[in-house]
Amino acid sequence: MRVLRQIHAHVLTRLLPISALSFVLSKIAAFCSLSPLGDISYARRVFSRIPYQNIFCWNAMIRGCSQVDNPSKESIFLFKKLNERGCPGLNSFTLAFVLKACSIVSALEEGRQVHSRVFRSGFGSSPFVQTALVNMYAKCEEVWLAQLVFDEITERNLIAWSTMIGGYSRAGLVDETFELFRGMQMAGVEPDQVTMVSVVSACTFAGSLDMGRWVHAYMEKQMIDIDLELGTALVNMYAKCGCIKKAKAIFDNLSVKDAKAWSSMIVGLAIHGLYEEALKHFAMMEADKVIPDHLTFIGILSACGHSGLVSEGRRFWSHMIESGIKPSTEHYVCMIDLLCRAGLVVEACTLVKNMTISPNPVIWRTILVGCKKNGMLAKGELIAEWLLELEPLNAENYTLLSSFYASVSQWEKMSLVRMKMKEKRIKLIPACSSIEIYGFVHEFKMGDWSHPETNEMREVIGDISVRIRETGYKSSITEVLHRVVDEEKENALGEHSERLAVAYGLWKTKAPAVIRVVNNLRICGDCHEVMKIVSKIYEREIIVRDRFRFHKFVNGSCTCKDYW
Repeated sequence: MRVLRQIHAHVLTRLLPISALSFVLSKIAAFCSLSPLGDISYARRVFSRIPYQNIFCWNAMIRGCSQVDNPSKESIFLFKKLNERGCPGLNSFTLAFVLKACSIVSALEEGRQVHSRVFRSGFGSSPFVQTALVNMYAKCEEVWLAQLVFDEITERNLIAWSTMIGGYSRAGLVDETFELFRGMQMAGVEPDQVTMVSVVSACTFAGSLDMGRWVHAYMEKQMIDIDLELGTALVNMYAKCGCIKKAKAIFDNLSVKDAKAWSSMIVGLAIHGLYEEALKHFAMMEADKVIPDHLTFIGILSACGHSGLVSEGRRFWSHMIESGIKPSTEHYVCMIDLLCRAGLVVEACTLVKNMTISPNPVIWRTILVGCKKNGMLAKGELIAEWLLELEPLNAENYTLLSSFYASVSQWEKMSLVRMKMKEKRIKLIPACSSIEIYGFVHEFKMGDWSHPETNEMREVIGDISVRIRETGYKSSITEVLHRVVDEEKENALGEHSERLAVAYGLWKTKAPAVIRVVNNLRICGDCHEVMKIVSKIYEREIIVRDRFRFHKFVNGSCTCKDYW
């Protein structure tokens, strides 16, 4: 920038024709706005002093203002100003750049207005503009509109396909992502790293390890180079699909590791309960002079929380504050969860009072769970009152409150909660578990015997029941919220969705195949105990991914060490 300023000063001291001066200043403004070595503030000043602002410098400013660290709607305001002036005439680059700016700040309404301008200006058939429209709608979570624009593109190039696949992937529409990916292959368009990041992310969202392995093998077959971003996506996928060893192997093979890669590895280790490894990787990250970001601290605080490391959690919290990272809601949730798990509910409440941001329902639910674990009836009822004021129609709140009252044998109050749910027509979130067998996903719900192979499953479950009782197992009937006789409670526990999924896995697969189950809720204590026993008597490795973390059951023990 020092040399550029000297050039700028030299130009201003010469009596150049207006056209020549405008040309040179537009080049300076473009460099300042677009180059990594530039200065957007300097670009604004130069741009404002250009006698004749051609479309080149307008495009450069619109694009440059959208690439700043904290983007705003400045690019959109510049476009509006250009549109009002009517001179110089805009081109396809102008429209593509402003659409990109809309996608960055999720300005859907402004993006729609630009779309209408596209039609009026006659650039609707430009592949460059069409792809920008697909990207804008996809980033603004209007995937169906992105698909409509995508369908109008006659010659779809790699960027168009990747943009649309990325839109579906970000929206969590896994089936649509893979359907489009297959369409891309049939069209003869070779995917690149950007495409594969979206496909791998879809596997992560689905929790499908088999599909993730297939995608990884496909990349190797097509000789797609695994760069930093794609490598990080693979680390995240394998970690969140329950294969932490593979995630670590890919991470170790990355030649360059940025904060995102380190954070993905640390978060992966944390959700698998490998807190010592998580702490070790955090130390390695700092030794490599990589500055931890907000995601890194979420991972490390989560690792401390799932392992009961209160003093270490406090130390990392202080480290985060000293590093200049402002605690987000996610950070507060991790720290409050850590304190509540350790029985320090009062300290957790003090932290909430001192929060710099307003506590959201997730935080209140975390404290309510802490009150449940510690039998704090009065405090729990107060928290529940605040929670229901914030979210009076959220079924999860009522389920948690019912569980809270059941844990302290307040059956009348629990019944009142259930009655209130009926009055408000609030339906419970059904417990659901899934298991992938030979590429097919089988889903099970609590007490649901609609699976076509129910008779065979009943035999397996009966065998499990007999064999675990022979070990001296007694069911924890407090896990059932119904006020019924103990025998009925035991039967209800035996029909929990994760048990049905594990039984199906035992029947359909043989050792040493790992039984992998995904559960949409937190695994209950009784099912956790049963999984430990089953892993030992059947000599099978069982991995259960519940709502919060992974549980790996091997030879009668779990990686969580019964602290979760």
